[in-house]
Amino acid sequence: MQAENRNDIKAGFTPQAENWNGRLAMIGFAAAVMTELATGQGVLHFLGLL
Repeated sequence: MQAENRNDIKAGFTPQAENWNGRLAMIGFAAAVMTELATGQGVLHFLGLL
């Protein structure tokens, strides 16, 4: 019997999907902070949305 890999990409509301959502949210937040530190503008200003 083989153990289920928690990092597999699966569709639907599964623990694996929640893991990936959390990881991608952390990457996005870190990118937003780095953009703000590098440019002195918020992300929306940087993208020209405000």
